Amino acid sequence: MRRPPGARLVILLVVFVLAFGGITVRLGVLQLRDQRAYAAQGLAQRVHTITLPAARGMIVDRDGAPLAMTVQARDIYADPRYVVDPVATAGAIAPLLEVKPRTLMSALTRSGSFAYLGRQIDPGVAAKIEALSLPGIFATPVPKREYPAGNLASQTLGFVNIDGLGLSGLESQFQGLLAGHPGQEQVELSPGGQLIPEGVHVVDPPVAGSTLVTTIDRQIQFQAQEYLRQAVQANHAKGGTIIVMDPRTGDIYAMANYPTFDPNAFATANANFFRNRALTDMFEPGSVNKVITAAAGLEIGGVSMSQRFSVPWTRTIGTYTIHDSHVHPIEQMTLGDIITQSSNIGASEVADKVGAPGLATYLARFGFGRTTGLRFPSEAAGQVPATPDWTGTSLSTISYGQGISVTPMQMASVYATVANGGTLVQPRLILGTNDPGGVFNPAPPSPTRPVIAKTTADELTQMLSSVVADGTGVNAAIPGYQVAGKTGTALIPDPQGGYYQNAYVASFIGFLPASAPRVVVAAIIDRPTTVYGGVAAAPLFQQVARYAIHRLGIAPAVPVPLPPSAFHP
Repeated sequence: MRRPPGARLVILLVVFVLAFGGITVRLGVLQLRDQRAYAAQGLAQRVHTITLPAARGMIVDRDGAPLAMTVQARDIYADPRYVVDPVATAGAIAPLLEVKPRTLMSALTRSGSFAYLGRQIDPGVAAKIEALSLPGIFATPVPKREYPAGNLASQTLGFVNIDGLGLSGLESQFQGLLAGHPGQEQVELSPGGQLIPEGVHVVDPPVAGSTLVTTIDRQIQFQAQEYLRQAVQANHAKGGTIIVMDPRTGDIYAMANYPTFDPNAFATANANFFRNRALTDMFEPGSVNKVITAAAGLEIGGVSMSQRFSVPWTRTIGTYTIHDSHVHPIEQMTLGDIITQSSNIGASEVADKVGAPGLATYLARFGFGRTTGLRFPSEAAGQVPATPDWTGTSLSTISYGQGISVTPMQMASVYATVANGGTLVQPRLILGTNDPGGVFNPAPPSPTRPVIAKTTADELTQMLSSVVADGTGVNAAIPGYQVAGKTGTALIPDPQGGYYQNAYVASFIGFLPASAPRVVVAAIIDRPTTVYGGVAAAPLFQQVARYAIHRLGIAPAVPVPLPPSAFHP
């Protein structure tokens, strides 16, 4: 039986009332109870958060010349949700980024809301990409690290990765200070991936990093590096190190190693060249260590400047025979003669008077066995065996720098201590910082400590002056200036035991003017075919020291007297 039309209309009305009532209730729930939640969800879909990297602080030389700086670049990125045609988009962008289109496809089609297409892109290239107005493609300003002088002081400066993280050198050591604090930018996008003009746009600006003011003198650094390169190549050596510093303040004017690298292209450079070998690598110092033996002899060994030693050219200790660099009859030598002629036998006889505990004490007082205080990444402390572990020959061999290991900076610091009248001034690389507001905050002066008496330092200076005037270091002489310094020629240890034959480290370390020192230069050449410190390293010292005289305006000083000599009564 069919229902009457009126009944069907009533039923239909009830259905519509219930349906519309349900819709009304649901709309009420959405607009009243869930409105905030859905509004927030919609906003989250439209709002895009971008990290704004902080401008990294510069690293400058002592005169403010930039050594490492930040320039503006652009990161190109995609929000794949809004990319309409990945193939066409990749084809349009790839030529500008100088990549193949297929390298961009995975980024353009991945899930998620963010994918890099290019990092640290030239702003001109980025502008061309932005002009294409491609949906889902964006560019944001980012800082890019640049080293305007290429490889200048590169092993000291270090480098950063593409995300601004310091990976070596000062860039790593002072990461927190240089990096600053990143900011954020929030923007609201349409479903087509375009900016909504009246949409959300909130910027929390980044805070720039501070500028690091170093003790490096860019001009001295450049010349020192160039002279080092020439010396390594001229002597057919494996490498070399040069250090230039002020003994009065500890300021390091230059510190370089060769071979080197360009931090602007570190990704393609030889990683073996990244290390700052002046601080991270150790070597047996050889005869440049005799200055410590002489200092101990004067202070605790009862040795006087006029005392004479009978020095043969060989000496047997147990089953081990040590010898001088050349054959000679038994000769009478003063302490000055032993240093001037660089006699290993003479040094061992002085060490006999000092004793193992005494010599170990002075090695420690000069800083061997611990880092210099620079806190440079991976700085080595050197190796000095504990006195109970010294063998029957250790006292003799250590007296002329064999059987211990030091860094070039430790050895330079020894000579700086003598030049500074017996007071060690901790080396330093930082003069201070400029905060983001441009206010200079000076670093505290370097710590100092007494090592030897001034009278001892004065006598050592006389001996070291004699080395250059009439000994193994004549090639370091500079007309018009009295140079004090010492040569070193050390066999290189074989990790399997003993020493490599015909493999040497040649060195010359000295300061000038002898009576009023302004600069210390340490020149070290690794495996020169010319072998000797007086031949391979002393000329390098002379070149660098002569330039330092010119650059720093160093005037000549009254010469110190030369020490008593058995050869020249």
